[in-house]
Amino acid sequence: MAFVAFVGLNSCSSDDDVVFIAQPDTEGINFTNSFNESYILSPATSGNIAERFVWNTVDFDVPTNITYQLQASISEDFSNLDLFINTGENNIGVKVSQLKTLATDAGMDDDAETEAPNSGLIYFRVKAFAGTDGGNGFSETSETKSLNIILAEKSLNGVPVCEFDQLWAVGSAMPDAGWGWSTPAKFACSGNGVYSGNVYLVPDDLLSEGVEAFRFFSEESNWDSGQNYPSFVDNDYTIDELFRDAEDGDNNFEFLGDAGNYSLTIDTNNKTITVGEQQVAGVCEFDQLWIVGSGTPDAGWGWATPVQVICNGEGVYSTHVNLIPDDLSNGDVEAFRFFTEESNWDSGKNYPGFIAEDYTIDALFRDAGDGDNNFEFLGDAGNYLLTVDTVAKTITLK
Repeated sequence: MAFVAFVGLNSCSSDDDVVFIAQPDTEGINFTNSFNESYILSPATSGNIAERFVWNTVDFDVPTNITYQLQASISEDFSNLDLFINTGENNIGVKVSQLKTLATDAGMDDDAETEAPNSGLIYFRVKAFAGTDGGNGFSETSETKSLNIILAEKSLNGVPVCEFDQLWAVGSAMPDAGWGWSTPAKFACSGNGVYSGNVYLVPDDLLSEGVEAFRFFSEESNWDSGQNYPSFVDNDYTIDELFRDAEDGDNNFEFLGDAGNYSLTIDTNNKTITVGEQQVAGVCEFDQLWIVGSGTPDAGWGWATPVQVICNGEGVYSTHVNLIPDDLSNGDVEAFRFFTEESNWDSGKNYPGFIAEDYTIDALFRDAGDGDNNFEFLGDAGNYLLTVDTVAKTITLK
């Protein structure tokens, strides 16, 4: 028994002394995604992903996590790291706004009246290392990739230049527009050769006849100026995967995503049509207002998923929002409140707060009469276009 115990203890001691030594990955690490010849950046697309960097997975032959660090520099020798992002995945997206910051640091600008260039190179590489601190152990670093950045210059009077002042769209996939010209969707010239705007999009309702679709137009009220899905494909456009040819009588655009608020951008320079998160598209006191409350079930009484009411015009905030009335069966009051700052309860504006400022409020709302005098919704549960117009001093539903 003493012999067995001795052997057992000796075995445990040996296991504790095992040392793993990192080994270089024979394949190294390198980017696997394809890159554009150039990246044209405009203010309207600041929130969009400019490029998703993808690289191969490395194996250092040690039982520990691998950390990847995407590095960017305005100098080819990486004498300074101007941007670095750590991740445990083998890909990461870099936004237009991040590239614009790097371009500014590199001395570029979008002002045609200055001597500063509006184009130049930004350098990227990816580093992989064992563990999380990057300071110890083995690491691999990819070859450097240079991106040609172009800042879309403003015209001499500071106004973007496009072939048309704006593009238009109508169709049932944009329910606020519909198949008519009374309320078409508008995509303003927001950068040289770039059109963008916020829009509410819905996918096809398979339970109904026909296909929910839409089409672009270069002239308001002119059906002959329409541009359908194949017309963009024929012009070598790369179209967001959330769109496809509806294959209806006019080969319109069909939307494949979830119903919701989106920013839609038509970039005639890079020849792309993309959708992303809503973008500020006007001048307001705040970039957006926020809504929380049980009357807006997508938000609830918390800050995890508040509803954003984006600035979409001169002092006008709007968004689509799901609203529900009181649940009379349990006596609860389903209500909500506006806020001017995210996560700041002290920035709330309740029903009497707007009344005190002489607002005219839609008849489907009333003072909830609860402890905070929140907004109570009186209509049928559903999705509505909510607009807060700080100039006309109105709060309306559609």
